[in-house]
Amino acid sequence: MPTPARRVAQLSQLRADCAERIVVDDENILLVRDGDTVRAYAADCPHAGGPLEKGALCNGRIICPWHKATFDVATGNVFEPPALVALDRYPVVINGDDVMVTPEKMPQPVPQPVPNASVRNPHYVVIGAGAAGAAACAALRECGFAGPITLVGEEPHAPYDRTALSKFVPSGEMAADDVPPLLAPDWLDRHDVERIVAKVARLDVPRRTIHFETGGELVYDTALLATGSVPKIPSIPGHDLGGVVVLRNLDDAAALVDAIGEEAQNAQVAILGSSFIGLETASSLRKRGTQVSVISPEKIPFAKQFGERAGTMFRELHERNGVVFHLEAKVASLEGEEGNVHEVMLESGEHVAADLVLLGTGVAPATGFVEGLPLQKDGGVIVNAGMQAAPGLYAAGDIAAFPLHEDQEPVRIEHWRVAQQHARIAAENMSGARHRYAGVPYFWTYHFGKRFEYLGHASEWDDIVIDGNLDRQEFVALYVKDNKVVAVLACEREAQTARLIDAMGRGLSLAQAEGIVKGD
Repeated sequence: MPTPARRVAQLSQLRADCAERIVVDDENILLVRDGDTVRAYAADCPHAGGPLEKGALCNGRIICPWHKATFDVATGNVFEPPALVALDRYPVVINGDDVMVTPEKMPQPVPQPVPNASVRNPHYVVIGAGAAGAAACAALRECGFAGPITLVGEEPHAPYDRTALSKFVPSGEMAADDVPPLLAPDWLDRHDVERIVAKVARLDVPRRTIHFETGGELVYDTALLATGSVPKIPSIPGHDLGGVVVLRNLDDAAALVDAIGEEAQNAQVAILGSSFIGLETASSLRKRGTQVSVISPEKIPFAKQFGERAGTMFRELHERNGVVFHLEAKVASLEGEEGNVHEVMLESGEHVAADLVLLGTGVAPATGFVEGLPLQKDGGVIVNAGMQAAPGLYAAGDIAAFPLHEDQEPVRIEHWRVAQQHARIAAENMSGARHRYAGVPYFWTYHFGKRFEYLGHASEWDDIVIDGNLDRQEFVALYVKDNKVVAVLACEREAQTARLIDAMGRGLSLAQAEGIVKGD
């Protein structure tokens, strides 16, 4: 028996500048008015469940407040990650001034196959099964590519949300086994994506051939290289002791939790480096009562990214929550007993007790296996604005040095969402488009229950204009260069940052940004 439509709202009462959440037969539905048309979508972001009505509705886009996934108002399709699938849709009928919604999801439209005149039934391979790899597979099928796709990755796990590893797993808020996948468990099978779990020993770019460490090879027509980064291991005495760990993948996170054990409040952890991974993990461990020391050669954490004032705010937030800093300090050695680390020796002669040492000392592009392609000195892969590195090869994510701005040198930005933005552009172009990266970089970092958002990318600025209270972590900081807002740091201003990130894509003056912040 068909589900009857329900009267849920009056058209005259719906605003065009903000969406409205309703609940119909236990279905959480988002009403979006576009002129005299109303559309109904799932009200929660498919990425992490962000309440879409608390984000922004502007310029034909629905923008999630939490991680800035962006959807087309007209179709619900993905414009920007981290969401990888379209919003579910519900039937809507306008009867006079009554808005009628049927609380039964409509089937998603089937993408039309994309013809490829140059290669008959081409085989696409995605090397790297992380954020970019998952985004690329989803976008290829969304774009209508119907040919064979192979996803190659070292980890046995399906692509998962790596951001949880430092933010929520060490605290015990999320078990390693519960880290959410990026795609539904059966998505790869349903969309005919072959999965190969193997380590690539050699990528022969001119011959378009992948050689696996276990033997065998795979020939492709076009590939996307999205292998991410590997942790840098400092060459200090004792780095190979037991209890010296890195945090890069799901197994690392599980091992970290196991090493600390159930008596977390009795454990002493030293974190080398004041990186985002390092300080997020420090925050997460302090939630369990673990004693945490951060050792870094930096004078102020995050000063390079955010400036000294904001960096000081982060340090003070951590110190108020019990983190002990050893700044402007260098490690002389890691000392051990019976093969396990027990303290960190600083060049000053100071000893820092440690049952476990986390190396948060940076990462390097995972490209050591690439042959026949010139690489940057640090191992980065230079790509054009369409993310192409060579004939038959695209690159995305941490490894990709790309033109963020036309008048500047290529940059590598090691942010999770940027990797997915790259992957979507690459997949679209692999499917026959000619798109250029024109997105706004974005990432978020989490410390002691506070979510900090960073929009854009600023290597330098003339001024920082702050609205709100930085020390109370309720603010928007606008980073200004030549009267243009080049980056934004914010906390507890998610609706505003949703509008700011949309405006930054078109170019945003300081006056315009201040208008958005003040709600003009």
